[in-house]
Amino acid sequence: MKKSNLLKGFVLAMTASLALAGCGGNNNNNEASSSSSAPSSEAASSAVAAGGDTVKVGILHSLSGTMSISEVTVKNSELMAIKEINAKGGVLGKQIEAVVEDGASDWPTFAEKARKLISEDKVATVFGGWTSSSRKAMLPVFEELNGLLWYPVQYEGLESSPNIFYTGATTNQQIIPSVDFLLEKGKKKVFLLGSDYVFPRTANKIIKAQLAAKGGETVAEEYTPLGHTDYTTIIAKIKEAKPDVVYNTLNGDSNVAFFKQLKDAGITAADLMTISVSVAEEEVKGIGPEYLTGHLVAWDYYQTTDTPENKVFVENFKKEYGADSVTSDPMEAGYVAVYLWAAAAEKAGSFEVDKVKEAAKGIEFNAPEGKVTIDGDNQHIYKTVRIGEIKADGQIVELWNSGGPVKPDPYLTTYDWAKGLSDQ
Repeated sequence: MKKSNLLKGFVLAMTASLALAGCGGNNNNNEASSSSSAPSSEAASSAVAAGGDTVKVGILHSLSGTMSISEVTVKNSELMAIKEINAKGGVLGKQIEAVVEDGASDWPTFAEKARKLISEDKVATVFGGWTSSSRKAMLPVFEELNGLLWYPVQYEGLESSPNIFYTGATTNQQIIPSVDFLLEKGKKKVFLLGSDYVFPRTANKIIKAQLAAKGGETVAEEYTPLGHTDYTTIIAKIKEAKPDVVYNTLNGDSNVAFFKQLKDAGITAADLMTISVSVAEEEVKGIGPEYLTGHLVAWDYYQTTDTPENKVFVENFKKEYGADSVTSDPMEAGYVAVYLWAAAAEKAGSFEVDKVKEAAKGIEFNAPEGKVTIDGDNQHIYKTVRIGEIKADGQIVELWNSGGPVKPDPYLTTYDWAKGLSDQ
């Protein structure tokens, strides 16, 4: 879709601001417009959020608990995006004010904090979540209160909410291409290992259907609770099953225990390949690259992704958070989400949820991962798929990519073998 001249100017300004690492600018007195025709709860939220010289947004991630190993860096990238946008004058003449909350790796807490951000803090939007359990806990709150959530992490698909924008990969932008990649490499016998919650179980349901349709085999399927740390029995089962590859959907610090114990058991990538969809640069750093060298991952962005925007993004992130900090797919998707919301608000000329949603359709942005576009039909974004290998220095080198952005297909309507999966 074509963008208005106003939007083009704004996106160019936002892209240019990637080159800035300075602090936010001074506040000003411009007022944002609001609509008297909006629902009463949403109108009240917009009016307070845009009061004075600022507009409030919520940031809601696990800053403590088992998921903090992954989510703290997403919070950091979102704050950096806010700082950059503020340095260029903010959104609709207002400085963005972040209200940061801790979901504490507890799904009811995510729902509680989401309600607080919308009802009490009157935020214009929220950037947050990681696990699908956290997202599904928040979803009814955002729909009830007509709030707006930007969810930055890859997930299992089979969902589309009018109150959520999904800036991480859906299944056809990560899971399905990675399984095709494995099959093409002759890795047909697959051991499925995941954390016991929504994303791994649903992702594995899809993987099993794909393998069955394409001549692969699921040799075993095992789940452990989030935060689980003893993988001795699981590793024994892996040895017994003799798979070609372990498809890993563990999340949080369970990955630390699994990969350390895998190596302690004498199994390296040369002996048995694993492919992970929730292990990125931040997790590699936390686990230790010596435990992960040679293993594979599937994402849409790596710190090594070769775009002009990414070179500036990585440089600025290291300036902001330290030379030893790393960038990763979920935190890049969180960063992109802030820019996309800002562009949609500018295009709408309003912070009102319904107007921002309508304006967001078709918005394009030159992100660190490459060009992304919001699909107005399902509020996911077009993304380029990348398979990578973890190296000894902790970086991930791309082995394969999709050649360009892939249209999001959260309900897998374009795959004959997936028919009926969304009804199960």
